[in-house]
Amino acid sequence: MGEGKILVIGGGISGVTAAVEAAEMEYDVILIEKEPYLGGRVNQLRYYFPKLCPPTCGLEINYRRIKENPRIEFYTMATVKNIEGGPGNYKVTVEIAPRYVNENCTSCGECEKVCQGEREDTFNFGLGKTKAIYLPHEHAFPARYVLDKSALAEGDLERILEACKYNAIEPDMQPQTLTLEVGAIIWATGWKPYDATKLTNLKYGQPGFENVITNMQMERLAAPNGPTKGKILRPSDQTVPQTIAFVQCAGSRDENHLPFCSYICCLASLKHSLYFAEQNPEGKAYIFYIDIRTPGRYEKFLNRAKEEANIEFIKGKVADIQQAENGDLIVIAEDTLSGKRVQQQVNMVVLATGMQPSLAGEEVPQILERDENGFVIPSEAKGMYVCGCAKMPLDVMSSNETATAAALKAIQTLVRG
Repeated sequence: MGEGKILVIGGGISGVTAAVEAAEMEYDVILIEKEPYLGGRVNQLRYYFPKLCPPTCGLEINYRRIKENPRIEFYTMATVKNIEGGPGNYKVTVEIAPRYVNENCTSCGECEKVCQGEREDTFNFGLGKTKAIYLPHEHAFPARYVLDKSALAEGDLERILEACKYNAIEPDMQPQTLTLEVGAIIWATGWKPYDATKLTNLKYGQPGFENVITNMQMERLAAPNGPTKGKILRPSDQTVPQTIAFVQCAGSRDENHLPFCSYICCLASLKHSLYFAEQNPEGKAYIFYIDIRTPGRYEKFLNRAKEEANIEFIKGKVADIQQAENGDLIVIAEDTLSGKRVQQQVNMVVLATGMQPSLAGEEVPQILERDENGFVIPSEAKGMYVCGCAKMPLDVMSSNETATAAALKAIQTLVRG
């Protein structure tokens, strides 16, 4: 029977928090994550709210708690395929994709040095490439390489096998299927950025519009371990921008895309304007907005951004982005306060793309309930709970609060069962 175990699905910061909170209350926890590493989206930020901490600030202490607690068992590259049963007695089928690198890996990097094949750097949202064998990022936990066999160049596999002195490469590794017996389930599957290519008027991903990027790409440009080592540079020519337009609600609050407010987009753009001001005090930011939403304590952050960054706020939804003759971009909107049409020329555009639940559009076990937008609906009767951005758009602090709550509710299910 699985009455003593809790399954946490999703190893981002809310899933990790739920897992360590439950384990430290002396309950056995199984944590699964579909990516090759734990930490989720927070890993990809330069700083996160409310204190503007770097990712390592909150994650490393939790990784240590995981390593030191024998009650936590975790699997990466793992996805749930089926769930049967009910509270106190679930049977969950999990498939683990092959990493092709075993636990002997020391992250020495010798395999990467001899590899010639390349793949798109998904951690940096396509802003660069990695080798076919790669460490997802420098703070990855577990600190183990991953092999993308589809990206290998001719002769790569032989070179990699020869370079590895620890017998860590297993090119014949197969998928594994596990059957887990648990008493309660916490869904912490997080969020994904809305697909900006669907916003055709904003030109993301279209030829000639390389300098239209997303807010998460902006985070990676500003991050010290990002593709430009923390320098905010235009993707097209690697020059320092002097003017940047931030386009709010790119996909959010739109019946044709995401009908809800994504909660943190305004704050993210204010934060990005501070990143920009730190690197280029003479630079100017233009924020095109519908409403500036800075709930609760974050009103102070809005005032800080106004004081420390050179921002012009333009109340109006962007209708189009066009190319200027010199390679710049022209952002076109109607200023609803003045009633005038605005055509603002800038060096770069950052789209504040909305937060979509990671499970939106994905096949999930039939037992799971979701709302019309793909957010998970908790069910106490089923012994299934939800936390973080699987529940609704949230900041990190609020995600962690919901994680603690979900852990307590899961424990109550076990106690009652």
